[in-house]
Amino acid sequence: QTQLVESGGGFVQIGGSLRLSCAASGFTLTDYAIKWFRQAPGKEREEISCITRGGNANYADSLKGRFTISRDNAKNTVYLQMNSLKPEDTAVYYCAASTYCFQSSMAYWGKGTLVTVSS
Repeated sequence: QTQLVESGGGFVQIGGSLRLSCAASGFTLTDYAIKWFRQAPGKEREEISCITRGGNANYADSLKGRFTISRDNAKNTVYLQMNSLKPEDTAVYYCAASTYCFQSSMAYWGKGTLVTVSS
């Protein structure tokens, strides 16, 4: 079965850290750029980071310095390390695959993992 599966979400206190994983099955992640999106309650989905097939990363300006995207090709998995978390980071986080980071249409989507940041 061809799918992306996110994991690693949960409850974290303000200032804490989480690492999200995006694992692929049925296809090879190295063939794709991988994006992370998030959707907060009552807000539109936003793209927050992308890593190219070659491993180059880009981030939304508001997140630079706190979030780090990486990929482990041997594990067919992409990660999103999130540090210094704030309540406004509370959202469902999704990963998606496209050929290039500049593309807006995705070949595959995961179902999301919920991150809740609170005191």
